[in-house]
Amino acid sequence: MFAPNIDQMHVVNHLKGEPSEEKRNVLVESARLARGNIQDLSKLSVKDHDAIIFPGGFGAAKNLCTWAVQGKDCSVNDEVKAALQAFHSEGKPIGLCCISPVLAAKVLPGCEVTVGIEKDNKYPDTAGTAAAINQLGCTHVSKHVGESHVDEKNKLVTTCAFMCDAPIHEIFDGIGSMVQGVLKLA
Repeated sequence: MFAPNIDQMHVVNHLKGEPSEEKRNVLVESARLARGNIQDLSKLSVKDHDAIIFPGGFGAAKNLCTWAVQGKDCSVNDEVKAALQAFHSEGKPIGLCCISPVLAAKVLPGCEVTVGIEKDNKYPDTAGTAAAINQLGCTHVSKHVGESHVDEKNKLVTTCAFMCDAPIHEIFDGIGSMVQGVLKLA
């Protein structure tokens, strides 16, 4: 596992549902979640790995890029952008889930991704995100939470995960489908 060694955009007190004055580092916080088995993203070498998978969530939308505050006009962290470009140029598979498919939409012009089903109340944030992906010159493909979409040309495998208000077992199925898709392309 890898993470950028940068400060988090902000820290949220999830008990109160509001920002905290506390400061945290993305790599340090990721190490807590990964139980220490993690490295600085600057040390990632594409030649040492068969594929790459990006998690989603607000952390990706706030720290791997600025999508959470700038939408389609966001910037992507330089190390994240370099990793995506390196794996893509080597023809190695890239998996992205939840909101992280927007990273590919920003970095890999013309790609196909999914963040869910556009016209379904179970996917409350999908319509706007899908429209933004299309405006970036990419193609949004509507997929159910338990599915993934494979862009064969770009070797991208994406799934909506928590972009859908679904039971955890359905989200698990979609992420599993994404991982299996990445492994088939590796």
